[in-house]
Amino acid sequence: MRLRTALLIVMTATAAMGHAEDASWRATLEKQLPLLGHRNWIVVADSAYPWQTSPGIETIDTGADQLDVVKAVLGALKKYRHVRPVLYTDAELPFVPENRAPGVTRYRERLGRILGATAISLPHEEIIGRLDEAGKTFHVLLLKTTLALPYTSVFVQLDCGYWSPEAERALREAMKAAGRK
Repeated sequence: MRLRTALLIVMTATAAMGHAEDASWRATLEKQLPLLGHRNWIVVADSAYPWQTSPGIETIDTGADQLDVVKAVLGALKKYRHVRPVLYTDAELPFVPENRAPGVTRYRERLGRILGATAISLPHEEIIGRLDEAGKTFHVLLLKTTLALPYTSVFVQLDCGYWSPEAERALREAMKAAGRK
């Protein structure tokens, strides 16, 4: 009976810690979203993603499934009109073979259903370079997950939600036409 009680206490404590960890990264995301804007990034990274040292990059271990975190981030972003996500994935991902990374085929299918055809594919090192550069001036929230498959991080660059790239180009052209830089 004592063993059963002890096991129950350990299981309850472990579940509570997991829930607290889950609540912690979600709370951080919800707290930071109103502060984030154009040029900020949110990264949902696999477990081997490096701890970058740029001062603006904040890394949080979610202890959660990567696709669950991607869905949570995209769902949370829908609540805010001041930003819109520009999604990036690694160009290497479609070439990772199943025999070297078991589960990658199913992962790609599931990620494809979540992101649709909206993600821009770039080489991993190019995306890392962009993050490193952004982290020198702008805040990057990096949510590290438990996923152990290569080239699976999802990168979300935030753009202005109420001002489109087309509107910006038209503005710049009007300024140029008026003799302004």
